[in-house]
Order: sequence, then structure tokens, then C-alpha cells
Amino acid sequence: MLQGCEIDGPLNDTGRQQAAAVTSALASVSLSAIYASPMQRALETVGQIAATRSLDIQIVEGLRECHVGRWAGLSWEQIRERDPELVAKFLANPAVEKHPDGESYFDLQARVIPAFNEIVSRHAGQNILIMAHNMVNRVLLATLLEMDLSHARKIKQTNCCINVLQHSEGATDVTTINSIWHLETE
Repeated sequence: MLQGCEIDGPLNDTGRQQAAAVTSALASVSLSAIYASPMQRALETVGQIAATRSLDIQIVEGLRECHVGRWAGLSWEQIRERDPELVAKFLANPAVEKHPDGESYFDLQARVIPAFNEIVSRHAGQNILIMAHNMVNRVLLATLLEMDLSHARKIKQTNCCINVLQHSEGATDVTTINSIWHLETE
């Protein structure tokens, strides 16, 4: 199901388990600050991490998930049935083709990158946590990797995955993408 920012509900049982797993995985990581999207699922997830430290969650509107418009709440199968031509256009180039009544990846990039740059500029030499969303992460990672934004959907982002970015001397390197070792079950 495509949630986008239009669906802003709490975590389900799986989400709560994943949030507990990422909290445990990050327990030994020293953090100077925690930033998050204002969306309930992001705040609930990062709230578990913040509860183990004496850090407040700083909410950043620019990290809100992409507006997916009238596709919110639908599966890709349903979307393909309802809007086959729009889906084909969007999937061919999500950078410029907007979700119907929503945002394109260029629109998303226009708010995510300034928000990210503002956050990292405040924390030179510090470890920080930024809790965002699937499409936000894809656009951020594609931008940092200097990928054509039309290919951002190829960057896998599992719920509660860990991406590690290292910022120094005005540049950000992507060192880990979609780490899910902490979510693996025996």
C-alpha cells in the first residue's frame, strides 16, 4: 500500500517490532541530536530511540514523506488498474512526473535537500540521527550519490533500515544503504 504523507497513522505490530529492533541496534551509538519527520509513524519509531537517551526529537517539516495524492492507500496493483497511463509515465520518470495530485521526486528533492543541509550544518563532527521515510530517503541518497533522480526508485529502503552517511568538509559520503541486519529473524 502506498501511504505517502496522506496516511498518518500509528505503527502496526510489525512496525513496533522493527522500531524496537532499530532502537536496540543503535543502543551503543553515541548521538548528539535526533531529527524526524512530523509524521506519526516516524515519531513513534524515533520516540523509542529518544526514550533511551536524554535528547529531544527535533521535528523537521521538510522530512515529511512525499505527497502521493489520489494514490494514497492503494496497492500498486490497484493503482495500475485505475491509472495505467499515469503509472507508466510516473514509473518511467518519477523525477518529473508527479503522483496525481501529489509531488514528483524533483518536488520532494526541493524540500528534502535544504532540510538535510540545514541539519548537517549544525552538527559538524557529531553523530546525529535523522528519521525519515522511504521516498525521502531514496531522493536524498540519489542526490548524494549524484544519480539521475529518475532512477531513485531503484534504491531499496526497508522500513527501519539504517543508512549511514558521513559528512565532513562540506561533503557527504554515503557509506551504508538499507542495512537490515538488525531486522533479520532466525
